[in-house]
Amino acid sequence: MQTETKIVPTPDGAMPVYVAHPEQKPSRAVMVIQEAFGVNDHIEDVTRRAAEAGYLGVSPHIFHRSGAGIVKYGDMEGVMKHFQMLTDKGLLEDIDATVGLIHGEGIADPSIGITGFCIGGRMTFLAGAERALGAAVSFYGGGIVPGRSEDMPSLLGTIPHMRTPWLGLFGDLDRGIPVEEVEQLRGAMKDAPVEYEIVRYAKAGHGFHCDQRPESYQADAAQDGWKRTLGWFGEHLA
Repeated sequence: MQTETKIVPTPDGAMPVYVAHPEQKPSRAVMVIQEAFGVNDHIEDVTRRAAEAGYLGVSPHIFHRSGAGIVKYGDMEGVMKHFQMLTDKGLLEDIDATVGLIHGEGIADPSIGITGFCIGGRMTFLAGAERALGAAVSFYGGGIVPGRSEDMPSLLGTIPHMRTPWLGLFGDLDRGIPVEEVEQLRGAMKDAPVEYEIVRYAKAGHGFHCDQRPESYQADAAQDGWKRTLGWFGEHLA
């Protein structure tokens, strides 16, 4: 497997994108959107897992406006420094720039999947609502129902014009995304014009997929979630 970091232009400057190439020339791609700690070892590993499954794996550094780089687990002050620079407008521009890179590999929108974790899970939902990609999968996407800020409001209003089939994976023990919020989202998704599914894991909390954080990793949920992710992409990507 070959990996590299490419630089793509955005309206707010250059953005690094981690790229993992599968052994055979791919006809489909998976975009992996980082959690709150940047494109760190875990996110790069997930991107390589996508490549191991035969997809072109790409992961944009959405913290590029605030210097890119990664934040240590637990350093919420460092996280907030980056979050202050994020807006839905800018995040969609980052998606478009990354899609442009994928187009350069000869892969069209219906063959592009997107998945994300934490803030990346919300960004994945946003992309699925505002862009017509092949499929989207959000892991514990916080801020979908209540919003995160004035520049990242609730996304419930985007549901009636959602354009991409979406799968949401949540943990019942997630203190930042209570079960009531997940069920409110499930109810709102009944108005979605696309196929969707919401899965809850009774024994999992926030960050359950990250095997580099023993305090939050939940192996059964992580393995099932990744299996469902590949299944969702296999079913929906052209």
